[in-house]
Amino acid sequence: MIVTCYDSRSAINGAVCVLPQPAFFYPAWFSSVLVIEYPLPPCSIREETMTNIFVGNLSYQTTAEELEVAFAAFGTVERVSLVRDRDTGKSRGFAFVEMPNSDEAVKAISALNGREINGRALNVNEARPRQDRPTGNRSGGGSGNRGGFGRSRREPRW
Repeated sequence: MIVTCYDSRSAINGAVCVLPQPAFFYPAWFSSVLVIEYPLPPCSIREETMTNIFVGNLSYQTTAEELEVAFAAFGTVERVSLVRDRDTGKSRGFAFVEMPNSDEAVKAISALNGREINGRALNVNEARPRQDRPTGNRSGGGSGNRGGFGRSRREPRW
């Protein structure tokens, strides 16, 4: 069953979703979020996923345009994101390339992995999903107590 999501609080607002069960299997609030389109037109089901490609070991002089040209030889490139240092603005030596066609992406990965651009052999593979990082203290742990086996800080001598 194909449904269209119209929940303004959702990241998939207006997206077309495929439900594995008929509508009566879902709770009542669910129908207020979704507009159910039934029966389905035969050509409405189309699977299109974006392939995110990690490109590592880049020379700091490599530009997003150079990467786009290299990947465009194998198909359509949706976006190139060259990762830069937030303080200096210089390249961090890796990038992400998005390609809408997974077959073209696989061809680009196999052809460009190990290929040399600007004097560096590229490391090209499909990007893994980003893992959540813990928030809060990034100093490497600890409670801030610098020793003394639980004693409080010593008063100054003067």
